[in-house]
Amino acid sequence: MSELLTVVRSEERDDVAPDGSDVRILARVDAGGTAEFSLAPDCISRAVRHRTIEEVWFVIEGRGSIWRKRGDLEEVTDLAPGTSVTIPVGTSFQFRSTPGVALRILGATMPPWPGDGESIPVTGPWTPTV
Repeated sequence: MSELLTVVRSEERDDVAPDGSDVRILARVDAGGTAEFSLAPDCISRAVRHRTIEEVWFVIEGRGSIWRKRGDLEEVTDLAPGTSVTIPVGTSFQFRSTPGVALRILGATMPPWPGDGESIPVTGPWTPTV
């Protein structure tokens, strides 16, 4: 059973995601967790695919785009405050921020992040900068 938990967002990053984005760990329960992912202005993440988890993202601040590919379906979606996207299990993805503006995203991960080995590097459309 999940415990009662209160987490205050850290000003400094708690970790670096396998895609290279900064991570600030937020609250979690047995079924899922939350975190804030961010990219500095004009940065491009590494392309990855998750083995067992899926995510829902909500853009808090900034602008950018995300590439997602699952089977034969492939798309690039603009990211702006208020935009929400899903990353189902097995979806390859890569994201980038626009010049001059940092990108901040609230992410929900289901189940909670299991640790090292969850992300598999893949080839994305852009050359990573982080």
